[in-house]
Amino acid sequence: MSDGRARIRSLVATTPQGASGNLAFVGDASAGDYHFTYFPDAAEQAEISLAMPLRALQYTEKRLFPLFQMNLPEGYMLELLRNRFAKTTHFDPMLLLALTGRESAIGRVALHADGIDAETETPTPLSTLLANEGTGNLFKDLAQRYLLRTGISGVQPKLLVPVEAAEMHGKALVATSEFIVKAAGDLYPGLPVNEYICMSIAREAGIPVPEFHLSGDRKRFVMRRFDRTAEGRSLGFEDMAVLMNRAAEDKYKGSYGNIARLIGLYCAPGNVQRSLEQFFDQLALSCMLGNGDAHLKNFGLLYSHPAANDAALSPAYDIVCTTCYIPEDALALTLSGTQSFFQARVDMGAFGREHCGIRDPGDRLFRLAEAAGKVLDRHEAMAAEVPGLLEALRRGIDLFADTYGNDRNRHR
Repeated sequence: MSDGRARIRSLVATTPQGASGNLAFVGDASAGDYHFTYFPDAAEQAEISLAMPLRALQYTEKRLFPLFQMNLPEGYMLELLRNRFAKTTHFDPMLLLALTGRESAIGRVALHADGIDAETETPTPLSTLLANEGTGNLFKDLAQRYLLRTGISGVQPKLLVPVEAAEMHGKALVATSEFIVKAAGDLYPGLPVNEYICMSIAREAGIPVPEFHLSGDRKRFVMRRFDRTAEGRSLGFEDMAVLMNRAAEDKYKGSYGNIARLIGLYCAPGNVQRSLEQFFDQLALSCMLGNGDAHLKNFGLLYSHPAANDAALSPAYDIVCTTCYIPEDALALTLSGTQSFFQARVDMGAFGREHCGIRDPGDRLFRLAEAAGKVLDRHEAMAAEVPGLLEALRRGIDLFADTYGNDRNRHR
């Protein structure tokens, strides 16, 4: 018996290179299948994924395809959407994709449903996002205003906010510049400060990172989205869960060795070694900083479109210290058969040589520790504001510096 609420059965997928195909759900609330069918006249450049090439045969899955799972909102943002829409329509993945999967979704694939149009959104000044909000709750206000711009996964409250071009440091940028705004949550106090310091370490170490900021009241971490060109053109992005055909809930299943192999498989030949070296640096930094959340969805590839053959590892993102909140935390995935931070530190050099083609991993690891120490010295007072953060970071950095400083001296 129907409850009278509308249900979305079909979505049209488009890319900057043209219309791609149709995503459909066939079944009822208890069971069904997802189908994706390329249009007969779809161009090769309009393929939706590196792992779903153009073909006449329909793709079929019992679960939503990982590519489309990639951007489904979670946690706080999911609850806001549920509260607003669940009374009038079936609240399921197809509705979420219809609401949040248009031009604002991460990557180059947009999803469109009949009867659901894009909303006109007034940009917010960057200075507002970075201001001290006083006794107000700026993120809550932004969430209500830009609720349909939540096509980003992750439990931490986050959304995409269009930013006024005039505010962008005097540069001539397009009005559609967008930033990802993350708020502090109750479970992990000081998380914006935590991420700001860890991302600052990555930048100091020479790892590619997007532009990022910390608000004046230290309640919001604000980062420019990196899947758009300066002209506003959408770039392809797929995280490692998508490329492994893993469901989002399986993001903690797998190994870092498998990620290295995917980089070799999907990156353009001229980008493979550079991407492997960057991956090694990001992974080593996660071990050094006690980041137990470096899972499959926190590494991804960036490209123009699949036929361009220009894929490379994306800039680093979502680097935080988790051991300050969970002292007994471990690596998100296995490294050489272990998830122990201690053992991973010992095995990191061998991993770099065997999986990433790093000739002198010891010297590279010592330089990462040096860069991390410089940044932590610079932000020591700020780090001390977050319970346990300064101590956790110092401990990890010193261990790497001692281990690989000695190794470096032995080989000179």
